Amino acid sequence: MASVRAKAATGATAVVAVALIAAGLLMLVALRGNLVEQVDLQAEVTARDVAGQLATGTAFDDLDLDRSRPVQVLDADEDRLLAASEGLQAISGTGSDQVTVREEPPARPPGFDDDDDDDDDEDDGNRLGPGEVDEDIDYADGHATVDGAAGPYRFAVVDVTTPDGTETTVYAGAPAEVEQAALDSVRTSMFVGVPVLLAVVAAITWLMTRRALRPVEGIRREMAAITHSTDLSRRVPEPSARDEVGRLAVTTNETLAALEASVERQRRFVADASHELRSPIASLRTQLEVGQAHPDLLDLGGAVQDTVRLQDLAADLLLLARLDAGEQPAAGRRVDLAELAREELAQRAALLAAAGVTARTELAEVTVEGSRGQLSRVVGNLIDNAVRHAAGTVRVSLRPEGGAAAVLEVADDGAGVPAGQRERIFERFVRLDDARSRDAGGAGLGLAIARDVAVRHHGTLTVSDAPEGGALFRLTLPVPPPSAPADPAAPPAAG
Repeated sequence: MASVRAKAATGATAVVAVALIAAGLLMLVALRGNLVEQVDLQAEVTARDVAGQLATGTAFDDLDLDRSRPVQVLDADEDRLLAASEGLQAISGTGSDQVTVREEPPARPPGFDDDDDDDDDEDDGNRLGPGEVDEDIDYADGHATVDGAAGPYRFAVVDVTTPDGTETTVYAGAPAEVEQAALDSVRTSMFVGVPVLLAVVAAITWLMTRRALRPVEGIRREMAAITHSTDLSRRVPEPSARDEVGRLAVTTNETLAALEASVERQRRFVADASHELRSPIASLRTQLEVGQAHPDLLDLGGAVQDTVRLQDLAADLLLLARLDAGEQPAAGRRVDLAELAREELAQRAALLAAAGVTARTELAEVTVEGSRGQLSRVVGNLIDNAVRHAAGTVRVSLRPEGGAAAVLEVADDGAGVPAGQRERIFERFVRLDDARSRDAGGAGLGLAIARDVAVRHHGTLTVSDAPEGGALFRLTLPVPPPSAPADPAAPPAAG
């Protein structure tokens, strides 16, 4: 396949070639018309001069004819030469090729009647009166030899009637050699100059395209090297000019940076997941091996706890994988957020009692749209996090805001989250040192899952200081417009 440079050079050369050829043809037509007009004017001036002499009664033998130009004066039938310029040796393209004046008119055929012929040819509407010159001029192309010099001529044809009534036709020629020479010169210049100009255009286009595409080639080579080396830390060269190619290089580097960050997150995710899975699996294996060797020492509660921890971690990893794959909540499903919060608190009644934490609720009835399972995971993770860090109280509140959003807040009276760590806690497998010291089961995925689910529900999840003194997690979700009342006659929808 031809390169972009070759295509650009070929296209530019073709466009310029078409433009030059069209312009050249138009120029030739215009030049030829101008030259022909000038030659016709010269021939017309000579013809009218001769016609004027005839119209004023100058005898044929006394006509003042230009020796350097071919002139013929023929009778009305153009079969008899009445006068010719001196030096005229040959002529063609006129009404007669005669160059010598005869003393006697040519013989008439037997039975020819001059009077009848005059009657037949007479047309009072078209015939010229004595001493008149026809205003209409015709032109003809021909050749003539004057004083031994032959060449092309342009003849002007004028009809004139002498004062004695003799009808004549005057042919006066002007040389067309200048016209032909000028046209030939222009054609030669075009045949020589156009190919040279096209070669220059092609070369300049090739060089300019090569220069313009040099950064693109650099980007391509670097991308090929990155692909073969799998080193995503490398970047393509960015040209100094901020044109389309420069913006392409910037965008390519931004894409590489995003890809590198994504790969790095995936690598850390796999490493952290492997590390988190190793602990419960190793603990569970140890307990099972001890139980196998010493049944009386088997800690069933610890084994069950490790199994539950392993199950929760696997569920969290599976949910993150689905979210990373772009899974979106089902549209059109309404979720009663207040009822959901009550259910999650009821499921954690034993946990609250074991931790000595009291739960206070302020729940308004608000309905949102989304996945009930994913939203229950968000509320549950926020409550678990609050119980894990609370000193004695957890507050769960829900209220509408402006009629367009639902705000769910989960607060505790613990130590809170330092301002510099408030975004970091939403990263995967991130646990602050204090959390690690107090919690042996958390993997650092709960808040990351909660943030991802909130974003996919077109909401937000933030953390700030709580009035109780600990952390305040605020989940904001859009409230759908009220739906039309159900038709009582319509069958119930399938669950």
